[in-house]
Amino acid sequence: MSTLTHDTPVGGTPAGPDVAAARVSAGLAFALVSAVSFGLSGALARGLIETGWSAGAMTLVRVALGAAALTPFGIAALRGRWGVLRRNLGLLAGYGTVAVAGAQFCYFSAVQHMQVGPAILIEFTAPAAVVVYLWLWRGQRPGRMTLAGAAVAALGLVLVLDLLSGASLSVPGVLWALGAMVGCATYFIISADGDNGLPPLVLAWAGLVVGGLVLGLLGVVGVLPMRASTASPSYADVDVAWWVPLVLLGLVTAALSYVAGIAAGRRLGSRLASFVALLEVVASVAWAWLLLAELPGAAQLVGGLLILAGVVGVKLGERSVVTTEPVPA
Repeated sequence: MSTLTHDTPVGGTPAGPDVAAARVSAGLAFALVSAVSFGLSGALARGLIETGWSAGAMTLVRVALGAAALTPFGIAALRGRWGVLRRNLGLLAGYGTVAVAGAQFCYFSAVQHMQVGPAILIEFTAPAAVVVYLWLWRGQRPGRMTLAGAAVAALGLVLVLDLLSGASLSVPGVLWALGAMVGCATYFIISADGDNGLPPLVLAWAGLVVGGLVLGLLGVVGVLPMRASTASPSYADVDVAWWVPLVLLGLVTAALSYVAGIAAGRRLGSRLASFVALLEVVASVAWAWLLLAELPGAAQLVGGLLILAGVVGVKLGERSVVTTEPVPA
């Protein structure tokens, strides 16, 4: 998931057409890298799960490696302003616990019980949850386009869960995926808040650090099972060393995806970058198909398309939001 905090591309002075076009092209490239790299996480986790790794252990390794890789960049972006971290300790605690550690742990736990495709599709109903949150807690009443998009996404969720056919459903998997959705929604809400004074890269780095500390503490006290294995996982019928997917989880699906997502958001703005971020769903399904030979059924694929269409509707309706509380001039 890419960190998006600016509604318009960040820049000093207005750029000419050629510079603006190059900026957008570079932003789209970064967004694509972020989506494809993050989408790889589910397939890698599934292979490790089958060799005996627990969701807690995988999440801890992924978050810890990502935090270590981003540490020099985060410190450089902070520029010695350590006070901004102290002022936002509560925010960072919630971000690291719920949006980083919670979302990833719930997603990996969901993958233990269901296919990667349906799990990521359920998680990406988060924009609809954000709409409900902003409506109930901040008085931002959604417009017709937003409500229509949320309804379409809800219909797609019914098809993804295969509720109409009466097929057997993994209740634990669905609950874990919904937990990942809550974490993802929290991620979007906090990441979009540009008033906290935290540079985007610092927020991503600090969130990973806090998430790693929380996961490590839960593992030490025995609340979170930490099982590991040195057995070789198999991807696309090829056995690989146990440490290979772990390194990829930490450096590619965490550190690289965050940095590329931040670079995309600064060049494209949050609105356009969030649309391109929907490619994470497509990438997750594609990686699961290539590496695990997993492919959702026809009804689930239709449901996935409806969810994506619904999320697009929600995004298109963002500018028609009505705030019920008076806004100062």
